[in-house]
Amino acid sequence: MLTLIGVPAATPKESAMGGMLMDAPIKEFALAGSLEELKAKGRLLVHGSHRPILVIYDRGRVVALDNRCPHMGFPLERGSVEDGILTCHWHHARFDLESGCTFDLWADDVPICPVELRNGDVWVKTTVGHADPAAHWHQRLADGLAHDIGLVIAKAVHGQLAADVPPAAIVRQVALFGAQNRDGWGVGLTILTALANLLPALWEEEAYLALFHGARRVAADRDGQAPRRERVPLGSRRESAALKRWLQHWTKVRHREAAERTLLTAIAAGLSPGVLADALLAAETERAFADAGHSLDFINKAFECLDLIGWEYAPTLLPTVVGQMVAARGAEESTPWRHPVDLVALCDKATRELPELFATSNGAHDWSDHAALARELLGDDPARIVDALKAAIRAGAAPADLGRSLAYAAAFRVARFGNANEHADWETTHHVFTYANAVHQMLTRVGTAKLDSYVMGVRGVLHGAMALYLARYLNVPPARIPGEGGEQLDDLPADAAMIRAALLDAFDRQRQVDLAARLVARHLALGHSPHAVIATLAFALLREDAGFHAYQMLEAGVRQFTVWGNTDAGRHILIAVARYLAAHSPTERAALQTADIAQRLMRGGELHHEAAAS
Repeated sequence: MLTLIGVPAATPKESAMGGMLMDAPIKEFALAGSLEELKAKGRLLVHGSHRPILVIYDRGRVVALDNRCPHMGFPLERGSVEDGILTCHWHHARFDLESGCTFDLWADDVPICPVELRNGDVWVKTTVGHADPAAHWHQRLADGLAHDIGLVIAKAVHGQLAADVPPAAIVRQVALFGAQNRDGWGVGLTILTALANLLPALWEEEAYLALFHGARRVAADRDGQAPRRERVPLGSRRESAALKRWLQHWTKVRHREAAERTLLTAIAAGLSPGVLADALLAAETERAFADAGHSLDFINKAFECLDLIGWEYAPTLLPTVVGQMVAARGAEESTPWRHPVDLVALCDKATRELPELFATSNGAHDWSDHAALARELLGDDPARIVDALKAAIRAGAAPADLGRSLAYAAAFRVARFGNANEHADWETTHHVFTYANAVHQMLTRVGTAKLDSYVMGVRGVLHGAMALYLARYLNVPPARIPGEGGEQLDDLPADAAMIRAALLDAFDRQRQVDLAARLVARHLALGHSPHAVIATLAFALLREDAGFHAYQMLEAGVRQFTVWGNTDAGRHILIAVARYLAAHSPTERAALQTADIAQRLMRGGELHHEAAAS
């Protein structure tokens, strides 16, 4: 008996989908050929409206499926069928012929099409769809993340966007997967959050690429890791001050379980994000510049991730940062922070003075000497640097003001990174900048509502200032800021589009650090849109198999530029970003190839024909 995709055709008027033929519009189906012709040839090809469809006769069954292998688009008509298994001739991906499901997870499932038998002819529905596309691609993304399959992740992200799923919902799905399937926050979740923060600055078509990169890095970060174990809040409901003290204590003595339960108790008590930020910042700064700044940056990114996906997920997401926080190594354990000047002692002394400094400040709300303070922070005398911070507090600078100045000073250090340094030294300046940005964002979140709710967090500014001081040698000799000191940029294009094209071309070649900086400076000096050059820098990064630090650098730079605007300081920050990205480009761009393959497959392309044509 003939079977149409697994359904016996005992009643010829009934379709394989269970409906009557009269209910199926003829225009949705295409004639593949007669049943006798199909039996004789074994397979027929139908050119559907969006994709070629392969019709196969095998052991009394008729099956129709997308002719393009879901892995790389090779025509399945050239494959072999044996024992109900279709094998692609190219990479030998194998599929269950009846359902289209793959035996090789890296290949993805091949879509099948409904088939009907009408008076001895085989008709095939030429469109492939899903009853609920959003739900289908949500599940496929879950599968791709679980098995760390880049092509499946890329298709699922593209499919969700095509189904009008909001990017924030995709970020939420990936973030919760990462939080629940890895025992602690990692670089993948940081990259995901950084790219999600950048979505408003991207060209619309680049959102797919950004979400794909974020999702694939979360999957890779989780692969082979132990899943997270759930912990519960304490049974009591203590006041926030006690919980803050406990969190600091447990962090200091490296008691992870106690610290996590304390934090969960604070969340369950309904403490605001600002109060939670204050508690975590105070605990984190029990150690100076912990883990080269990464620990605090991870904490800040967890807060930003919750801003994106919703604070109702705080019990799931926020405790993931505790493991690294309690285990982190502080800079006080390293020689440069102790000799020849004991920078830790200098910071501790200044910290003890902070309550009185803030209490006796003039309380002005219009303090605006951010750039001047940044220049002081770039000095070569640590005692004078601390004195400059104290003077700013007395003059009315709020904690967030101090963080803003520190972040700009750290970006300026990157902008003037000397090319004579070793390449690995870029990371020293990068660490200080991203740490300073995290300090600024956390202090901004905390606010200045209560004296004792932010004083301990200001230690982060002191630590960041000392880390900046220790990196001073990387500006000897300093790189020049393009367009300053009488330098002319007239040898570069003047048209905005041509400048951006030249910038992308510079990222295609190694050792174009200075050229990239000059092009960004030229673009901004001529009054062209800063947002356009930011989008170009983002696209340049999204093309690459970029390292973790590059994503951090771009996102922190864009965030700080948003604070400073198109001022000299803002331009210096974007120049710093351009120099760093150029120093780490180009790469193999393998992920871009995967994303492109997925996009073309999802749009109905036949990749092997395109490759032959080129």
